[in-house]
Order: sequence, then C-alpha cells, then structure tokens
Amino acid sequence: MERSFFCCKDGKMKLPQRKAKSCICHMCGAHLNRLHSCLYCVFFGCFTKKHIHEHAKTKRHNLAIDLLYGGIYCFMCQDYIYDKDMEQIAKEEQRKAWKLQAFTPTVVSHYQCTMTGIGEKYSTWEPTKRELELLRHNPKRRKITTNCTIGLRGLINLGNTCFMNCIVQALTHTPLLRDFFLSDRHKCEMQSPSSCLVCEMSTLFQEFYSGHRSPHIPYRLLHLVWTHARHLAGYEQQDAHEFLIAALDVLHRHCKGDDNGKKANNPNHCNCIIDQIFTGGLQSDVTCQVCHGVSTTIDPFWDISLDLPGSSTPFWPLSPGSDGSVVNGESHVSGTTTLTDCLRRFTRPEHLGSSAKIKCSGCHSYQESTKQLTMKKLPIVACFHLKRFEHSAKLRRKITTYVSFPLELDMTPFMASSKESRMNGQYQQPTDSLNNDNKYSLFAVVNHQGTLESGHYTSFIRQHKDQWFKCDDAIITKASIKDVLDSEGLTS
Repeated sequence: MERSFFCCKDGKMKLPQRKAKSCICHMCGAHLNRLHSCLYCVFFGCFTKKHIHEHAKTKRHNLAIDLLYGGIYCFMCQDYIYDKDMEQIAKEEQRKAWKLQAFTPTVVSHYQCTMTGIGEKYSTWEPTKRELELLRHNPKRRKITTNCTIGLRGLINLGNTCFMNCIVQALTHTPLLRDFFLSDRHKCEMQSPSSCLVCEMSTLFQEFYSGHRSPHIPYRLLHLVWTHARHLAGYEQQDAHEFLIAALDVLHRHCKGDDNGKKANNPNHCNCIIDQIFTGGLQSDVTCQVCHGVSTTIDPFWDISLDLPGSSTPFWPLSPGSDGSVVNGESHVSGTTTLTDCLRRFTRPEHLGSSAKIKCSGCHSYQESTKQLTMKKLPIVACFHLKRFEHSAKLRRKITTYVSFPLELDMTPFMASSKESRMNGQYQQPTDSLNNDNKYSLFAVVNHQGTLESGHYTSFIRQHKDQWFKCDDAIITKASIKDVLDSEGLTS
C-alpha cells in the first residue's frame, strides 16, 4: 500500500490550506451514510452509496478517513488500515469535540451517560488498567455454542408479577432489542436517570447476559412500572398484554426524555428504538355504499388484537384448509381455528350498518358504509394478541378456543398492497420463494393457564434457531417445538 503526504522541499509535512465549509457529501448532499473525507483533497463522500469510491477511482486518491470513527480506509487494499499515530489524532480531535459540546468524558455513570451531538449516541469503551489486568489473568474466553445457555435467567415472582416476568422474557430475547442494549446504544434523555425505564432495561439486559444463573430479582423494574403505569400498581393479578403495551409506551416516552407524556409522541414520526422495532401502520378504508368513494386513514400500532371463535363477536371459519391441508405453515385439522383464520377475519370487509352511518365527502350526506383493515406497513417485530379475556355487560369469562399458529408466517395476503392487487385482478397467492420481506419467524409465545379470576402466566422463548425454553418465573426448562405449538397462546 502506498502512502502519500503533502510535503515541502525541506521534507516537512505541509497541510493543505483549503478548509471545508460543511461536512456533507459533495455528490448527493447527505450528511449521513457513513461520510468519509478524502485525505488528498477537500472532498466528502458517502461510503454507503459509494460516492467516496467513485471519487477515489476517478482521482486516484486512495486514502479516506471515516468522519464518524476516525478510521483510515485504503481503496487499494479495500479495507480499513490501522495507524497508531492516526488513531491518537482521532482521539484528540474527539476530545476537542467533547469540549465544544460542554461534555467531559471522564466518568460514565451507571445510567449509560454518553456523548451528545457527536457521531453515534454511545461512547466507545476502553478497558481500564484494572480491567486489562483482569483480562491478562483470565485468558479463557466464553464461546457461544448452540447449547449455550447465556441469556437464560429466571425472574423471581414478587407477588402476582408473573404477568411482568413473561413479557420481560420475551423482550430480553427480542434480537434487535438485545443488540441495541448490549452495544450500549442507549443515551439517557431523562432529567432523572434513576426514573428512566430504558436505563433499567439496559441494566436488565446486562444482568441477563452476564452469565449468572441464579434468578434475577426485578424489584427496580417493578417499582418503575408502578411509578409510570399506576393502573398496574399493586399486588393484584394483572393482564400481560396490558403490561406489554404500557411498557412499550413508557419505554417510547423515556427514549425521548418525556416523563409525563406531555410532549408530542406520534409514533409515525419517531425513530426511537421501540418504534423502529415494534411500530407498524394499520390502514383503514371506509367505502361509501352509494358512490363507492373510499376514505383512507393510517394509524400506528404496536400489536394486533384478534377476536376468537366463541366470543360474543360474530366469527365463522374462513380457512380454505379445513380438510386437513397446510396453509401458511399451519396444520389445519377439521374444526381447528388457525392464526391465519383470525387474521382473515381481522382484515375482512365489515358492514357498519344503518346505526353507524358516516358523512360521505362525495355524497355530502350520511350513508351506510363498509370498513376494511389491512397492513400498510409491517413492523420488524409483530405482536399478535389473542383476545381470550372477554368483558361485557352480560358476562366476564376466558375463551379457551384452541388456535394453532405456525413457526413461519407470511403476512403478504393481509397487506394493503395485496388488497389493491386483488381489486385490480392481479393478485396471486405468493409462493415460498417470493416476498420474504413479509415473512416472520416465531421467537416468543406468552401463555395463560387458569381462569379469568385466577391464573398464571408463562412464556416460551427461542434461544437459538431450534432451541426453545419454557420460562415459569424463576424456573427455566428445555421445551420442544411441539410443546410451543401445542400451547394455548395469548400473545406471540
């Protein structure tokens, strides 16, 4: 690899006199996409979109610096190179940037305080002298194998808190959420970090993946839940689904430093880790029965709540596979309801009737209409809630209808785009090789045993591709795929 410098006749390095006015890509104007700066001339280019590559090829300027991390990239080697002097310069420049931001990175608190406004919102880790000494005296490293149980840890029941424990197990085994917290990506925005639920979740992930096998006592988590979701406070039995939605809501608000919900919190315009992973878009089409005009609204959602046969809501079999065939990976036994059946019912057109007329913008009068829900945007992690607990004026009961669900689920038939294709006569049933973007793999199931008045929550979580475990508060046991698929299912 050749190295080039700007030199004077006397051999001393000469720095170029021109300076950049702003750090944006000179080709597309973006300031993201891993911006790199040419070390030969004043040029900034996107690494992701290969604008810096085009510059290097055209100008034969083969060295560039990553403006986020300070790494040097060689286009001849097609790799980042290590240079001790350049690494030291990068650290010094980073310290200067910290000072400009009125931030001194001398102490990193228990609540993951990180640098603000510069690069990624997390600080780089460097071992202390004490940690280096420990590493030298403990050269053995833990290897992650298919039989590894790291990440598996029971949770002590603190008094009817199984509803919380089963959801925590599901969240701590959500791959993207795990990667986010274990890489110290959380930057606390709260005025009082001790009241931040996101900070507590970060600590919880550290506890789960520390290698300790003794059950964890989530007393701080419970206290914060009681503080920020007061309807869940107390030792009475609570609903796991209700806890999930409350937890996501508080996590979403605390990611933004909003302690009381007074700030604007529209998930449609939020890029916090919770909304990046769990938020989808639900499209509602209301069609006038007179002029057939369509009014469309799109609302964010964190979960999909599905009605079951046996409830007071009208429900009928919709499955074409009731003869024992397999549809969407689900085994259809005659008379068995499937998750696909529930989704078909959720997305079917519903006649609103004469008692629910809407004012049509086309007719300028109140008319009967039909309403249909479809998925406009799918979340990265989809949560399906089976509405087993029925509360009405006449009765309160638990619906015990068995619902089969698959390990792999294709959501393409329930997309708004699929509905439009069907209306245009172009829709075809997708094959296994198509539309992988709409396919989901099961990794957690929450179950409820017992009655509406008295019961117990447990969960199944996937540790590796085919490794399943049952989490029953403090007790973790190995489970088979059959155990998972035969379970009742409340939330998955």
